[in-house]
Amino acid sequence: MNGTSPADRTAKGRAARKRVPRSAHAEWLAAVDRPDPVAVLERQGRDRLQELLPIRYGRMTASPFAFLRGAAAVMAADLAAQPHTDLTVQLCGDAHLLNFGLFASPERALLFDLTDFDETCPGPFEWDVKRLAASVAVAARENGHSEARARRAARAAAAEYRHSMRRLAGRGELAVWYERIDADRLLPLVRSAHHRRRVESSLARARRRTSLHALGKLTETVDGLPRIVHDPPLLEPAGPPDMAALRKIFSDYRSTLAEERRLLLDRYRFVDAARKVVGVGSVGTRCFIVLLVGRDTDDPLFLQIKEATESVLEEHLPSGPYVHPGHRVVAGQRLLQAVGDIFLGWMTGPQGRPYYWRQLRDMKGAADVGAMNPDELLNYARLCGTALARAHARSGDRIAIAGYLGDADTFERAVGDFALRYADQNAADHGSLCAAVAAGVVRAAPGV
Repeated sequence: MNGTSPADRTAKGRAARKRVPRSAHAEWLAAVDRPDPVAVLERQGRDRLQELLPIRYGRMTASPFAFLRGAAAVMAADLAAQPHTDLTVQLCGDAHLLNFGLFASPERALLFDLTDFDETCPGPFEWDVKRLAASVAVAARENGHSEARARRAARAAAAEYRHSMRRLAGRGELAVWYERIDADRLLPLVRSAHHRRRVESSLARARRRTSLHALGKLTETVDGLPRIVHDPPLLEPAGPPDMAALRKIFSDYRSTLAEERRLLLDRYRFVDAARKVVGVGSVGTRCFIVLLVGRDTDDPLFLQIKEATESVLEEHLPSGPYVHPGHRVVAGQRLLQAVGDIFLGWMTGPQGRPYYWRQLRDMKGAADVGAMNPDELLNYARLCGTALARAHARSGDRIAIAGYLGDADTFERAVGDFALRYADQNAADHGSLCAAVAAGVVRAAPGV
């Protein structure tokens, strides 16, 4: 982009309309040779901890929205089968509604942003926008909203993305880089006093969700030292081999931090570790939590060590710049988030498996999407669209993307139509998984 004028970059974006007209984003029709969604999920699970897969499938059968959360690989293949703009950004790769949320900046400000980066990868900007819009449509239906309301909310996410990208296209590089969304922007979105109190309560809970708060929730005192409470199969003790390996790889992780953060980390000592089941789509990947203590046992730090696998997008796109999957996740998060976790790092563990490390709780919080009325969901979708545009503007050519999107509402109307059509597909795929469970083809552990 260096040396290219804004006018030339805008022209590049407009030229992409010849490859993929904005109205073409409305299209969704499953190909005759579309892979079976259950087969896609089973293939993805081959290298995971097999005893945990029933938990994954049980969580995914709970509802169409839960299925969508776990089926990023299914949607990635569907998006890859369609024409795309070639306007590349660092994709989140799994930009559904619940992968946006609250977290603390290093300065302890509470921010709203993308929060999950396991699938991050360079790719066409519209893939993230379509996954976000589809998740809005699925959530709206699940909440009992009308089809018209579902379309309107999905369209709003794409519209706010367009408006934000065009605004950012007119700003300077540092201004775009420093852009962030303060959590207090959530409050003006809520009109009724009852729902405003609910949001205020959510913000207060997020501010309380620190390592010290987790100490009381996740540990008990044994022989004068805190130990992680076991809650099988979701939270189980790390056996001696795992514990030895975690202690050994700690120094490798440390080397990926900035020097001043290594010094800070060195002031903590390793106390305990446990294997933890996380999320929906991630269930079955290897994940641990580690308890460290600093000045004394009332000065804890919880870190999460999560296995990094190949992004679901990578088989559909040119090779990205990162060979190590943990490096890919960490670099993607640092690029997409306005500010990052100071303990974010990566390394290679036993059997050559890649991992990344981050804080387990750092004032993190998520919206209760299932409790949102139509107006609240629409406003929340807009906020997510704003955050997604800000993230993409840091890594891609925001001026070219703004040129492609233009000042008409063609793009968001098309994406809104796509979202409802894909919600139909997602519901059918959810039904396929439920049928596979009922037939005994797939084993599911409900309610775990």
